[in-house]
Amino acid sequence: MQQRQVSSFLVDFWEKSIETIDEKKLKELQLERLNYSIEIAKKSEFYGQKLKDIKKIKNFDELEKIPFTTKEDLLQNNPLSFLTTDLKNIVRVHSSSGTTGRSKYIFYTKKDIENWADLVARCLFMVGIRKNDIFQNMMSYGLFTGGLGLHYGAEKIGILVIPAGVGNTEKQIELMRELKTTVIHITPSYLLYIAHYIEEIGLSPSEDFNLKTAIVGAEPYSENTRKKLENIFKINVYNCYGLSEMNGPGVAFECPYKDGLHLWEDNYYMEIIDPKTGKILGENEEGELVLTTLKREGMPLIRYRTGDLTKILRERCECGRTHRKIMRIKGRSDDMFIVKGVNIFPSQIEAVIMEFPEVDKNYQIIIDRKGGLDILTVQVEIKKEFFKGEINELRDLQERIKEKLKEKIFVSPIVELVETGTLPTTTGKAKRVIDKRRL
Repeated sequence: MQQRQVSSFLVDFWEKSIETIDEKKLKELQLERLNYSIEIAKKSEFYGQKLKDIKKIKNFDELEKIPFTTKEDLLQNNPLSFLTTDLKNIVRVHSSSGTTGRSKYIFYTKKDIENWADLVARCLFMVGIRKNDIFQNMMSYGLFTGGLGLHYGAEKIGILVIPAGVGNTEKQIELMRELKTTVIHITPSYLLYIAHYIEEIGLSPSEDFNLKTAIVGAEPYSENTRKKLENIFKINVYNCYGLSEMNGPGVAFECPYKDGLHLWEDNYYMEIIDPKTGKILGENEEGELVLTTLKREGMPLIRYRTGDLTKILRERCECGRTHRKIMRIKGRSDDMFIVKGVNIFPSQIEAVIMEFPEVDKNYQIIIDRKGGLDILTVQVEIKKEFFKGEINELRDLQERIKEKLKEKIFVSPIVELVETGTLPTTTGKAKRVIDKRRL
């Protein structure tokens, strides 16, 4: 791939030159912005006491003196206690739900919103999206950050944006065909469902549409699922990472090489820690991602434990960008489930079953307990042409999937093959795991 070319207009408009800034200068910029962020945070009720003894930080090792901020802090404290400015200076609030059902509220000033849009625009431009594209946003609008985040970023580039939102698949397909959509933003599970729907109505996902690019996120998915989507639609599928606490989408994004996600280090300082001990780990060591906002005005967060498991990739990217990359998110630390004493992530199971060409686009994991023993069941939808085959062939496929899963997760599951369209579908985040032990 040729070294990317960026117009001087866009360099000036979105600070594109920051993408290839000298590593030493990037560290200097981070340290300057880190101290600024800490001073801003001290204005809030929550951080006022926590950070009162923190003086100017001269190197990043000193950051360890500052305690982590956790999702429990956001859930258990008054949301307004995190504000560094009067409420009249806040122009937006977003929220996401915690495991307790309570919401985490994130506040934005006008400048915060503009900066967020700039970051998303940087991401989209990086993967070749330009003004002549047609962008259909199939993510939820409202308190969820996904919809509005990509919407504002796309408009920064000057793209025609179709704010379709989630659901109403028939309408989505109508919009894609009539307006000749070239770029979509969507969850991977919903894109798999749309592929199934398109085929059911007698159209071809790859031949009857103008799609070139899909931006997917909001839920973990495997590399095999990405390949399946790219093969079905004959498009490029890019992984987008973000979380509400850090603005939303646009924290990290894949470049055209698709080998990890560039995390925008001029806006976030990242650490990887051992989730159990809190010890800082080195590059290429897998652990929990901790982020500190470097440019947030209204509600900076210092050393926030994201709960997301990944690692910092040491290798320089061939695209030339100096912002380091993180590995595709393995899952959230609280997504992991334990069966017979073994730690398992849904993404591990997905990666295995999506290797099989007979497998269609949906699956579900059910965990139960009988007689004091854990039972793991994986229900897998099989393409119609295979499902209607000889019973011995289906039994052979069932056994091959079971053995492959056992090799990967070290637990022998029950594998149930079902026909396409049998399992529940969703237009939002897919609920892949049903743990009946907690019901």
